[in-house]
Amino acid sequence: MSATPLSNATLGSLAPEVAVPAYDRSGLTPGIVHFGVGGFHRAHQAMYLDALMNAGAAHDWGIVGVGTMPGDVRMRDAMKAQDCLFTLVVKHPDGSRDARVIGGMVDYLFAPDDPHAVLDRLADPATRIVSLTVTEGGYHVNQVTGEFDASGADLQADLAGEGGPRSVFGFITEAARIRRDAGTAPFTVMSCDNLPGNGHIAQKMITAFAELKDPELAAYIREQVAFPNCMVDRITPVTAQADIDDLAERFGIADQWPVVCEPFTQWVLEDNFGAGRPAFEEVGVQIVPDVVPYELMKLRLLNASHQALCYLGYLSGYRYAHEVCQDPLFVKFLLGYMENEGSPTLPEVPGVDLDAYRHQLIERFANPEVRDTLARLCAESSDRIPKWLVPVIGINLVRGGAIERSALIVASWAKYAEGTDEQGEPIEVVDRFKDTVMAAAAAQSEDDLAFLRNRDFFGDLAEDERFTTPYRRFLASLHEKGARATLEDLENA
Repeated sequence: MSATPLSNATLGSLAPEVAVPAYDRSGLTPGIVHFGVGGFHRAHQAMYLDALMNAGAAHDWGIVGVGTMPGDVRMRDAMKAQDCLFTLVVKHPDGSRDARVIGGMVDYLFAPDDPHAVLDRLADPATRIVSLTVTEGGYHVNQVTGEFDASGADLQADLAGEGGPRSVFGFITEAARIRRDAGTAPFTVMSCDNLPGNGHIAQKMITAFAELKDPELAAYIREQVAFPNCMVDRITPVTAQADIDDLAERFGIADQWPVVCEPFTQWVLEDNFGAGRPAFEEVGVQIVPDVVPYELMKLRLLNASHQALCYLGYLSGYRYAHEVCQDPLFVKFLLGYMENEGSPTLPEVPGVDLDAYRHQLIERFANPEVRDTLARLCAESSDRIPKWLVPVIGINLVRGGAIERSALIVASWAKYAEGTDEQGEPIEVVDRFKDTVMAAAAAQSEDDLAFLRNRDFFGDLAEDERFTTPYRRFLASLHEKGARATLEDLENA
């Protein structure tokens, strides 16, 4: 069949099995500005809001998406061409698909086109929430000190006051100043990134940025702006051309940038909003007084397990997460990490059966339809391992707990970062600190702790013999025997 280009005008002509907005989009008004419109935001926060709108609520909470990065031009063009509509495709393990058009985004602004248009939207009293999915690195945290790192070029330009804002922090702080001076109530800043205490980190880093620019404004933000914590969870791989083609063939929709995801979704949200919020609890969001236990569970089990499988899986010749998690050897390793190293570091998680959660993670990872690439999971490791795995190692070292599998995970990153797989094929290392990471990996032939000596990533682990002993053994084995044989030695010992 010929595919129908997605737009407001074509919603009524889509196939009956495609769910479309049950509300009049022309009646939506903006209430949320979201920085970092990617696959995850569209499969998660935007999806929950669309569900609420379908129930007849939250029509004054429309999303205005904002992109600040050069790569966001493509999203701008796709959203403008499609009236900010996009298709969410849920991929079930049995091969079936659910397609749903999400309609809660009312506008998309590419900040470099017109920074003042973004500021105007942020300053509008109707904007009550500013939400973020800007990646772990987007908060500019020094990995070792936990303090703000102001060295980024866009941050420096904003601190110097060179023209309109360029960075997310620059936009938020300038908008907060405009609202303060106009007597407009402050918006809430809601981080949806994979960081422990993401709201606390957003507050600390944004306030630190403001302190460098205007200490009085920093005090105002610290005292008046709410920063709720939340835990977000849904595996959302990068949209491939095959996904675009499949949507056209199965459902007859020509969508320039659909988003695909697994069936599972979870959002645990702290009820800390200064200017109101949508009634998210009516569509399945868990509103809780303390998000931290849920955040730590997800980061140290799901996210750290992604790192546990991606480097070793890639080095073993796999390219997708589901391939790794259909291999009993890897499943044994992942469950061993989660049970013996990750879980013991967690506080009590109210209402959660951790054993069931761990096995559910394996089932989710093994979904063959999601086709989550190991390359995606291996990317930006320097923002991930220090936040997700290094704290697990540190706690277990203090308590005398198990650290062997964690040592192998770090060693597998060190081997992967050398940039060549076990067949001699090049690996494209994707990391904002790529040069630093690869230089350290290259030095391992002379110094087997070279990779571990980066204190920004690992603190003082290179000086702790309890960790370096298994780390050295595993790194040598990865070079001499390969990833699979190293895993077999560990799991069959």
